Amino acid sequence: MLTNSSILITGGTGSFGHTFIPLTLAKYNPRRLVIYSRDEMKQWEMAKIYGNDKRVRFFIGDVRDQRRLHRALDGIEYVVHAAATKIVPTAEYNPFECVKTNVNGAMNLIDACIDSKVKRVVALSTDKASSPINLYGATKLVSDKLFIAGNSYAGGQNTRFAAVRYGNVMGSRGSVIPFFQSIAEQQVLPITDDRMTRFMITLEQGVDMVWHAFDNMIGGEIYVKKIPSMTITDIAKTIAPNARHEIIGIRPGEKIHEQMISPDDALYTYEYDSYFKILPAIHSWDCDPERINNGKKVSADFSYRSDNNSEWMSIETLQHWIKKNYEKIGKI
Repeated sequence: MLTNSSILITGGTGSFGHTFIPLTLAKYNPRRLVIYSRDEMKQWEMAKIYGNDKRVRFFIGDVRDQRRLHRALDGIEYVVHAAATKIVPTAEYNPFECVKTNVNGAMNLIDACIDSKVKRVVALSTDKASSPINLYGATKLVSDKLFIAGNSYAGGQNTRFAAVRYGNVMGSRGSVIPFFQSIAEQQVLPITDDRMTRFMITLEQGVDMVWHAFDNMIGGEIYVKKIPSMTITDIAKTIAPNARHEIIGIRPGEKIHEQMISPDDALYTYEYDSYFKILPAIHSWDCDPERINNGKKVSADFSYRSDNNSEWMSIETLQHWIKKNYEKIGKI
């Protein structure tokens, strides 16, 4: 589907973009891959990686600016929406700015994609959008709802929207693994709560799920990949086996356990070999055979949380991953 196509990724200089772009170039050889973001320095640094690759284009712009989006989307067939204000404390202390990017930006992109006759759009969601307790999660829940409704809002246009939801991305900038590594020599690691668990997904797995969504979507689906969990204490033991753990308490807006599918979502959720799919409640799309395909309805009391997961990552598995990816942890 993406072969010889034109693709745009918003927030393309972030952690996801740094993995999505080279993998997509290698696998699908798109005609044009546009990186749309507002940080000129990050674009300048990324441009050095791709040199004279004529397939890769850079476009300075903000998702808050609908006119700029319209210009960037000229001739684009597929869009990945990765732009967001993501850091939980930043969103709590700057709520209006978070709303402008995550909610207003989503609305701008939906309108611009429909007007520009984009074929398919996949938005990146987060576990924090499921039963949100912080502003970032609340804005991403709104964003998910907007992209789902965008399928009916498109009217006679063929633009289709879906979302991919996943949890903690292993080794990404600002995440727990590079943070623990940066202070491991102190031999004291701050632990918010020793009961805490987190989902563990690699950027490569996240990219693969986006590819799958483009290929599989009818419109309005939220894809949730099956991934392992790990306790925060086991993550700490992997990074610094001999360090002492200091319990500091959870931060404002932080959950003890991550959740990607709530019991309320279970009414519309189907299970597949390697992922779940939450179907839209609107227009009876959750009963649509084409969207369900060969999925199996989950139980009415089902929830997908990092503490009730059937798959767990061992310390040895994480040690192997860190050794293999050491050079790029925290860099993208």
